Amino acid sequence: MMAAFVVVLICSNVIGPAKLATIDLFGSPYIYGAGVLFFPLSYVFGDVLTEVYGYARARKVIWVGFAGVIFASIMSFIIVKLPPAPGWEGQEAYDMIFGQVPRIVLASLIAFFTGEMINAYVMAKMKIWTKGKHLWTRTIGSTIVGQGADSLIFYPVAFYGIWEMEVLLTVMFSNFLIKVCWEAILTPVTYKIVNALKRAENVEIFDNKTDFSPFKLN
Repeated sequence: MMAAFVVVLICSNVIGPAKLATIDLFGSPYIYGAGVLFFPLSYVFGDVLTEVYGYARARKVIWVGFAGVIFASIMSFIIVKLPPAPGWEGQEAYDMIFGQVPRIVLASLIAFFTGEMINAYVMAKMKIWTKGKHLWTRTIGSTIVGQGADSLIFYPVAFYGIWEMEVLLTVMFSNFLIKVCWEAILTPVTYKIVNALKRAENVEIFDNKTDFSPFKLN
């Protein structure tokens, strides 16, 4: 679960955010960020981890993802800055795509850390409030709050001054809706994974005495 979480996170942040795509809806073009098609999977994994293993373990996984994105950013920066070999003509295209990564990753790190920690916190607290029942309310409710914080931070920090304000606000709002819809659509899958892991691990964790500080690892 940790490996899947980190892979989805890194790929979504390095490959997806720089491209805008469109789809025709009711005769009008609908603009969205391409990375939104896959990034919500990280929230699904986060929900599963929090539901099965509790907030403290989910927090550790979030920190691992945080470190993974930092490494990807450093690697991208170094490779872009390396002088190209004579005759290699891909530097301009390479720089155009991956040259944006440091700013995008900075935005992503702040937004990801904030959004995922909020998502895990809401998920854990709602499990206590609902006494472990109605999983769908926790997965969707925590996603609305977590993805809302993520979107409000990420798009302005990453693309303000690069995209026109109208485009930025449109993409921010539309991507938020897509992320929440993805979570709702994948709820049956989340149920199956959660139930399978709980049976296999024979656990049911409630974070009644958990320290919810995002900066603790124990």
